[in-house]
Amino acid sequence: MSAIVKGPDGKPRCGWCGITHEFFDYHDKEWGYPVDDDFRLFEKICLESFQSGLSWRTILAKRENFRNAFHHFDFNKVAQFKKREIDRLLKDEGIVRHRGKIEATINNAARAKELVKEEGSLAHYFWRYESAPPATPQTVSTSQESVALSKDLKKRGWKFVGPTTVYAFMQAMGLVNDHSKECVIHKKVEQARKKFRPPR
Repeated sequence: MSAIVKGPDGKPRCGWCGITHEFFDYHDKEWGYPVDDDFRLFEKICLESFQSGLSWRTILAKRENFRNAFHHFDFNKVAQFKKREIDRLLKDEGIVRHRGKIEATINNAARAKELVKEEGSLAHYFWRYESAPPATPQTVSTSQESVALSKDLKKRGWKFVGPTTVYAFMQAMGLVNDHSKECVIHKKVEQARKKFRPPR
């Protein structure tokens, strides 16, 4: 895959946008911009878990369905899901019907509640793992920080949060600016990151 492709406006974008036209809007408006909203952070790490073994195109196309199915990833509500909700989700054709990942999301919601009680917010916890850009953006799938975060999450009882899944989460939520230097969005994300004040 080329490191750079031309966007609809003719300007350079990260090469993965070339997979499908639908990626451009997500890439330009969301990917890499810093996020400190706990529900959005929880949503993203869950969706990255669901993506494992699949393409992001599949998950992005179903994202609104996921949001409806999981109460917009309000982990306080998801943590209360029981067998009835699991059965409902396994019949929901609008999402990825994978029992292990569904049960992991419910488990992780309970772990998220514990984390908020301990740390004050998910944002406060996750942003401790803010990562410096790798030397070769777009060519790595993990980082020292993602390995450390994955290890700590697993220690806390989270499921489906391997280093690659966690790194994709960090890329998307702005904990690292992995836009190619030639990408027209790189500078915009960098400016947003400079203005952003991580929760302390």
